[in-house]
Amino acid sequence: MNVDLLIVAGSFSLLAAGLHVGIVLVGPSWFRLFGAGESMALMAENGSLKPTLITLGIAVVLLIWAAYAWSGAGLLPSMPFTKLALSAITAIYLVRGLGGLVAPFVTDHYQIQQNSLAFWLWSSAICLVIALFHLLGLMAVWQTL
Repeated sequence: MNVDLLIVAGSFSLLAAGLHVGIVLVGPSWFRLFGAGESMALMAENGSLKPTLITLGIAVVLLIWAAYAWSGAGLLPSMPFTKLALSAITAIYLVRGLGGLVAPFVTDHYQIQQNSLAFWLWSSAICLVIALFHLLGLMAVWQTL
């Protein structure tokens, strides 16, 4: 059970990476659907490579995060700085989740307001769930890393 939490955490990151690749493959409608913002969707519609490169960059980061979670669970060989990396990954998911619950209510910045409140609430809840799996999984295997 201890490592199962990190296996699930890594699977969530893999799923998120796959969705990011799907966004690039489907195009502007998915940039909008998944909350990348109207500016990213418009750039994609106009043939700019910027949204593609940013989104694929995020996918690569999420794949690395999945590999670290699975390494911590023992599914993959040990990776460098596993404790530090898993701690940072957990913190990033947690900050994104909490920040996304607060930001739409405290700022009128365009980058925040271009997405709906529903987007911020759903995506933040998802990030918090992933953070929880990482945190509990990391705590369970901490002494063995």
